[in-house]
Amino acid sequence: MARTFLDRIAKREAVVGIIGLGYVGIPLAITALKSGYKVIGFDVDAERVAKLNAGKTAIKHIPMDAIIAGTKDGKFEATSDFSRLDEPDALLIAVPTPLNKYREPDLSYIVKTTDAISKRLRKGQLVVLESTTYPGTTDEVMRPILEKATGLTSGKDFFLAFSPEREDPGNPDFGTSTIPKVVGGDGKDALDIANALYATLVVKTVPVSSTATAEAVKLTENIFRAINIALVNELKVVYGAMGVDIWEVIEAAKTKPFGFMPFYPGPGLGGHCIPIDPFYLTWKAREYDLSTRFIELAGQINTRMPYLVVNKLGDALGAHSRKSLVGSTVLVLGIAYKKNIDDMRESPALKLIELVEAKGAATVYHDPYIPVIPPTREHANLTGRVSVPLDAKTLKSVDAILIATDHDDVDYELIVNSGKLVIDTRNACARLKRKADNVIKA
Repeated sequence: MARTFLDRIAKREAVVGIIGLGYVGIPLAITALKSGYKVIGFDVDAERVAKLNAGKTAIKHIPMDAIIAGTKDGKFEATSDFSRLDEPDALLIAVPTPLNKYREPDLSYIVKTTDAISKRLRKGQLVVLESTTYPGTTDEVMRPILEKATGLTSGKDFFLAFSPEREDPGNPDFGTSTIPKVVGGDGKDALDIANALYATLVVKTVPVSSTATAEAVKLTENIFRAINIALVNELKVVYGAMGVDIWEVIEAAKTKPFGFMPFYPGPGLGGHCIPIDPFYLTWKAREYDLSTRFIELAGQINTRMPYLVVNKLGDALGAHSRKSLVGSTVLVLGIAYKKNIDDMRESPALKLIELVEAKGAATVYHDPYIPVIPPTREHANLTGRVSVPLDAKTLKSVDAILIATDHDDVDYELIVNSGKLVIDTRNACARLKRKADNVIKA
């Protein structure tokens, strides 16, 4: 059975199914199409499915050429019909893994997806989880559901693996196909098949000994980033009190050719990975009566940053304009969680808006990538707000401009020249190569 599957991969005869057509699933589908596979995409969002079948997507930074070509030549189809899950030879799962209100892992999307697969699972299929989760999820959560519902055995009748997504939305240097892929399988055959499939999709595969190891790799990558971002955020506060510019410090420190890796401060953490994934390990560690003190401390520092930024904004208004936040109007520039994308998941800008308004100020926002704020689970009160024009009239009408996201296609010269006060949390105005008295780094 394994040999037959490997032959189908080599000949590009295997059909690839991707469950979850979002920021991970769509690039994965595009990569599989470009590698010569027929791809069936599954998603519960019927509107998203219809858009993809029409060659369209709401994710601006993802080119759709391969999807458009695939729909025309019959190599790509999106569907909400999960009864078709038996059609693909490989099912790659890219569904959300958020935290619940208690900051505990919410595996409901994984469980629902696994339940759906279990109703259609056939002998010889490969099932791969790509969603970030704690070590043991594939083996302890998914495998029992699939085996109990079907009577099939993992490693014998079907193949189960974990290969964590490594997407970096908006990164011009690395995409799905050029990022090495870690692969862990439930047994040798599962590892061989999953590794062979991904070897046709990406520049390099990195096989590891188990699914739990692969799950731990992904968490380690994101925990490393979360802790180091927390470190520079804390240094920013300490050095700022001493009159030292953290950005200048980092630029000088990164000239050392060994032993230093630059991380940069900001107004808080955003995106689906860094603010969330480390706490999957925190939760799992409790099962072993262990604590994750670095992770928890980093979380405390990073979640505190929006509050510190708003305090800095209030102080700057008082010092620069003799005003308080009460009755002032603040333009928040950028609400995506990082520059040059339209992804606002866990964006600190949303928290900044709420904190500024709680202090008695009014807010407007501008983001060239997000013209209207879509519904969000934790910030429903912001839904439907519309991006204002970024022109001299708008800039002069507000009391302060708070740069939360440093998009490249923004006229920072205009902002500095027209704005009364600019609070820069991303060092975006440094690209002007000149000092401006109305720019305060925060």
